[in-house]
Amino acid sequence: MPQKRKKKLNLFNRDEKPVMVRFRFLEDIAIADAAFEAFGKTLEELFESCALATFEVMVETKSVEPVKKKEIRLKSSDLESLLFDFLSEIIYLKDAMKIFYSKFDLCILKNKEYELSGTLWGDNIDYSRQKIRQDVKAVTYHLLEIKKTGDSWRAQVILDT
Repeated sequence: MPQKRKKKLNLFNRDEKPVMVRFRFLEDIAIADAAFEAFGKTLEELFESCALATFEVMVETKSVEPVKKKEIRLKSSDLESLLFDFLSEIIYLKDAMKIFYSKFDLCILKNKEYELSGTLWGDNIDYSRQKIRQDVKAVTYHLLEIKKTGDSWRAQVILDT
């Protein structure tokens, strides 16, 4: 009896260049909540991956057109606090403005504090056009971490759903 071949995950684009996995959901960390691990080659890419994972919990982000633009600026004394504040802010903006975001362009600088500035793109929440999943109420500090390993960054986040 022939064995079934495992389907390979395509990590290459059309130019055959490797594509970094942006995030993965963690099933065994927070049973009642949503947890993920995100990756990036830069801090900006890491924070963008975390934002994308946060919204992917709530909606299939491919169904969210990036037509509305929002500027954002935050400061914090350390990276974990900056990530917590950033994710808290985009969750607040989702609730206050009734917008899902699907595209992020961020810049993070380190002076006396860490400073994040950037642009978010998204669209109004629309149950008829978007594949909506579950609501995220907040980000938590529980097991929140950011680590640099080699030439890339990794974060672990738990969201209250």
